[in-house]
Amino acid sequence: MAISSNNTNLRDIWYTMIGIPGLEYAHIWISIPICSMYIVAVIGNTLLLFLIFTERSLHEPMYLFLSMLALADIFLSTVTTPKMLAIFWFQDGSISFGCCVSQMFFLHFIFVAESAILLAMAFDRYVAICYPLRYTTILTPSVIGKMGIASVIRSFFICLPLVFLVYRLTYCGKNIIHHSYCEHMGIARLACDSIKVNIYYGVIVALFSTCLDVVFIIISYALILRTVFRIPSQDARLKALGTCGSHVCVILLFYTPAFFSFFAHRFGGHNIPLHVHILFANLYVVVPPTLNPIIYGVKTKQIQEKFIHIFSVSKKLC
Repeated sequence: MAISSNNTNLRDIWYTMIGIPGLEYAHIWISIPICSMYIVAVIGNTLLLFLIFTERSLHEPMYLFLSMLALADIFLSTVTTPKMLAIFWFQDGSISFGCCVSQMFFLHFIFVAESAILLAMAFDRYVAICYPLRYTTILTPSVIGKMGIASVIRSFFICLPLVFLVYRLTYCGKNIIHHSYCEHMGIARLACDSIKVNIYYGVIVALFSTCLDVVFIIISYALILRTVFRIPSQDARLKALGTCGSHVCVILLFYTPAFFSFFAHRFGGHNIPLHVHILFANLYVVVPPTLNPIIYGVKTKQIQEKFIHIFSVSKKLC
């Protein structure tokens, strides 16, 4: 569908997403692990939410933050994966401009919110280890709720300008998106206008939201390590560090592919093939949501015990 007029009504614009360029022949095979991981992500995070909200012993700050992370993971994978699978299975890559912008907004909104949640979880570990006697008085349910609301509000106001930035552009011909989902720069590059403002705002958002979150997380863990190494008992030191293990794994899972995609997209040029970019981006929206509940399930004794208890009870009922 060619669009040649600069004054084309944006409601009339339809795009075609082609999935992973150069790997169209392998779409069916790629869809198998992605679909499997999506199912595991939704079931695993839903089960985690159920455990946290039904077991009073898990109504602690760390688990309340974990429930926020699980909810964000469900949304992150659900915003992108169903349409991705439709492309892989049925070659149904058509999407209207409005739907594409909506998907873009929610994708970036959830990403920024999840980054803030990980920062809140780092603060939780900092208070738990550095101020254990004041842990429950500092992180009250009210404070946790306000931190969650603040994460959502911050993400909303950071990502809302992206919508206006793509709506202000003129679109006049390009309608093929070389991706499996809509993201800010992917839409902006289809415009005929200069997209310098879009590029600058994207970099500013990355530096002053996600990168700033990472800096504060690093500071939190530097202070945690300083406190831990002052503990005289080696067993106590290992126990304190053990409580941070799950969070560190989740942080690495979340930020490593995100920064790889960001820097490769802007500075990788033609050194990294496009299909590698897109494949990595596709895996990014399903792998962390899939592994996060597994990591916390394996490394957190309380969650293990509650899961085993529920499973044994349901088995007896059957």
